[in-house]
Amino acid sequence: MNEKKRNAILAAVASVSTAVCGATAISYAVTRMMLSFAIDRKDPPQFEKRRDAMAGSGKLRQIFAEQRENSEKLASLPHETVEIEGFDGVRLIGHYFRVDDAKRTVVAFHGWRSAWSRDFSMIYDFWFKNGCNVLFVEQRGQKGSSGEYMGFGLLERFDCQGWVNYLTARNDTVTPLYLAGVSMGAATVLMASGLNLPDCVHGILADCGFTSPYAIWKYVSEKNLHLPFTGFRAKVASDICRRKLNNSDSRYSAEDALRFCRVPVLFAHGAADKFVPVTMTYQNYLACASEKRLLIVPGADHGMSYLVERERYEKEVLDFFA
Repeated sequence: MNEKKRNAILAAVASVSTAVCGATAISYAVTRMMLSFAIDRKDPPQFEKRRDAMAGSGKLRQIFAEQRENSEKLASLPHETVEIEGFDGVRLIGHYFRVDDAKRTVVAFHGWRSAWSRDFSMIYDFWFKNGCNVLFVEQRGQKGSSGEYMGFGLLERFDCQGWVNYLTARNDTVTPLYLAGVSMGAATVLMASGLNLPDCVHGILADCGFTSPYAIWKYVSEKNLHLPFTGFRAKVASDICRRKLNNSDSRYSAEDALRFCRVPVLFAHGAADKFVPVTMTYQNYLACASEKRLLIVPGADHGMSYLVERERYEKEVLDFFA
C-alpha cells in the first residue's frame, strides 16, 4: 500500500472515529440530561410554565382550575403535619386528616413532580365522606420532604413501609389501612406490595401506575422524545440510576413485587393515557398474585379516570372497601 493511500485510509478512520466519539458524547449528554430531569429534585425552570400550558383550552382548562381551587381548600383544612425518618435518613413529611366515625385509614402517595394536595384534590372529599382518615404523604425529593432524588418507586416503596409502621405504632390509628397512589405514587404502593406489610393493610388502590422506572423512561424517550432507549443510552441511564439511587436497579418492577403480593389490589387506568400507557396496568394486573380488580376508563387521560367516570369509580372503590 502506498503512502498516499495509507494516509487517506487513516484520515477516513480518524474522521469516522471522531464522528462516533462525537455521537457517543452527545448521546451521553442527552441521556444524562433526561435522567436529571427525571430524578433530580430541582424542577427545570420551564416546568411549571409547561404544566400550565398543558391545560390548553375549554374543558381541560376548567378541570385544572377546579383542581387548583380544591387543592388550596384541602391544604387549608385542619390536619396534623407529621414526620418520619426514611430508611436512609431522609426526612419525610405527611399530612394526617381525621374524620368523625372513621372506618379505615388511607395512606395516599402522589405522583412525579406533583403534590399531595394537587393529585388528590378531586377525590379527598369522597374519601372523607365515606369514613376514611387519610395520611397524605409528601414523596421524597419533592416539596416538604427532603432527599435529592425521586426514586420512581425504587426508594419510595421503603418509605411506604415506614409510613405504615408509623401508623401501626400510633394508638389512635383506625384500621384497616389501605395504600393508595396515582402515577408514580401508584408504582410506589405496588412495589411496596412485595415487602413485609402488617396484616392491618387490607388493600391497595393503584391509579395509572407504571411497571418500572426503566420501562417508563424507555416509553417517554421513544414515544415522546423520539430517541431510542437501548444499548448505550439504556446502560448510561442504568448507571446513573445506580449511582444516584443507592445502587437501585432501574429494571426492578411493580410486576416483580406483585408476584409476592398478599393483599387485594384495585387497578385503575384511563384508556386514553398518553403519559403512562394503559398496557402497563394490564401487565401489573396479570402479574398480581393476590385478589385483584380492574377498572379501565375509556377516554380518560393520565390521572383523569375519577373525573371522567366519577360515579363508576366511586362504586368500585366502595365495593373494594366493603
